[in-house]
Amino acid sequence: MYAIIAFIPIIVTVVLMVAFNWPAKRALPLAWLLALIFGVTLWHMKVVNAIAFTITGFLSAFEVLVIIFGAILIMNTLKRSGAMDSINRMFNGITPDARLQAIIIGFIFGAFIEGAAGFGTPAALAAPLMISVGFPPLAAAVVALIFNSVPVPYGAVGTPTNTAFTTVQDSLTALPDPNVWRLALTQWTAIPMAVGAFVIMIIGIAIMCKMFGPEKKFSDVVPVIPFILFVGIVFDVIYLIIATFIGPELTSLLAAVITLFITMFTTKKGFLVPKKTWTFGDSANWDKSWLSTTEVPEPKTSNMSLIKAWIPYFIIAIILVVTRVSQRMASNAGISNWADKLKTFTVGTGESGVILGQNWNWAIAWSPGVVFIIVAIITFAIHGMKGESIKGAFGDTFKQITGAAIALLFGVALVNIFRYTNIDSATLTTVADAVKDSMLLVMAKALAAIAGKAYIVIAPFIGVLGSFMSGSNTVSNTLFSSLQFETATLVGIPTVFIVALQNMGGAIGNMVCVNNVVAACATTGTNGNEGKIIRTNAAPMVIFCILVVVVTLICMMIVGDPVPLE
Repeated sequence: MYAIIAFIPIIVTVVLMVAFNWPAKRALPLAWLLALIFGVTLWHMKVVNAIAFTITGFLSAFEVLVIIFGAILIMNTLKRSGAMDSINRMFNGITPDARLQAIIIGFIFGAFIEGAAGFGTPAALAAPLMISVGFPPLAAAVVALIFNSVPVPYGAVGTPTNTAFTTVQDSLTALPDPNVWRLALTQWTAIPMAVGAFVIMIIGIAIMCKMFGPEKKFSDVVPVIPFILFVGIVFDVIYLIIATFIGPELTSLLAAVITLFITMFTTKKGFLVPKKTWTFGDSANWDKSWLSTTEVPEPKTSNMSLIKAWIPYFIIAIILVVTRVSQRMASNAGISNWADKLKTFTVGTGESGVILGQNWNWAIAWSPGVVFIIVAIITFAIHGMKGESIKGAFGDTFKQITGAAIALLFGVALVNIFRYTNIDSATLTTVADAVKDSMLLVMAKALAAIAGKAYIVIAPFIGVLGSFMSGSNTVSNTLFSSLQFETATLVGIPTVFIVALQNMGGAIGNMVCVNNVVAACATTGTNGNEGKIIRTNAAPMVIFCILVVVVTLICMMIVGDPVPLE
């Protein structure tokens, strides 16, 4: 009975968001309230503790929001300054073949946008760019969403992966250095996703050829498979090196940037370019459902040089690479250096316990979000932006982040309540045994009893559910990483692999989540096609999830538990 009660806040969230189309910013506060009521009335949690863990949850969410804010601010700064128009012009004249354009713009450039900003921005920027080079608007939306999967675990400079780690960090106290688990999570998320990169590019192009090609044939993907293999190898090598040796912050961003310039160069030289050019045919013959139903605004144009346009991301990459690599090298050598000291400079309560007995401390100098905000301010000067444009960049960012802010604040607070509901009942002798466990552990025990070792197959689909509900892998990881961790512990599956599957599932769910689909339709002017896109993208989503489960199982058989907790 207690397991059913513990699941009620999540069930209510799913029903409200899926059946009644509530946004996450409305559903999650209600879920938090239900969890708090159950915690206080059934788990005997003191009100003061419920409030304390809610406040510290809000503060932890604030750390994530600073990263999201900074990442989106940079993107809006480039749009307002005209730099994004300069970057867009790079793609003109590379190749007339629409299949190659889809890979270069949809997969590679989309991965860069995801790595830089995340939170729906790839569809908002890559899809309109594909339209500008001749794609039917609906095709651009479908392809941009399918390809927005592989880079997502490391979107917005690694926010989803770091969020998953932060959510379970309190359960890693047995490790001398919990950061080892974070780096393992980064690596074992990257390996199955890297394998999936080849598959999802082939599937995406095959669907595009079948749905929108003049001859409606899946087989039109075959001539570009060598090109896909080349792109996949280049991208994956960099992706895996960064995931293994640097961390999640730059995995997608740098892999995409380097792959983009290599692929643009080789494609212009004709390397692996199919002899027969494939296009969508005469636009006069396109189905009317492929076209925009609303007017799509044109981006600001400029004559800014390409080097000047890219400067903000060059600065960000240098700062993050230098600090992360330096800290990693020092940690491996067992010494402390200047980069390591950045992590010890915190803003918060120290060990005072002033938040109703709880503490919160934020390593402000280590936050990628702070780096983004500083670089955005520098960019205002470099790009010669006027007051109105600067104001517009901040205004656009605050508008975009509002919904995510409320969802994250209450999502983290909800997880805190789930995790600590037994803080007062654990030592009581007059309560049921189930109440001596937290709501989270009660739910995990129920899932473990039902699924057993087969839970590994379920894990990524829980991540998909979180993304489908909230529109965000970060929110999905906030909601479910702790549940996945506890269930893995009970079932006896390495926790790193199960949380990695959660991370991957949340990423894969981006191609069907309602928020992203609505955003893609809005930016391509294809409003009204949301259901069609979700139905189309459901098949590649399921295939990708099955693939990452298979690859993860193989990895488990080879390495066992990469970070044992006992």
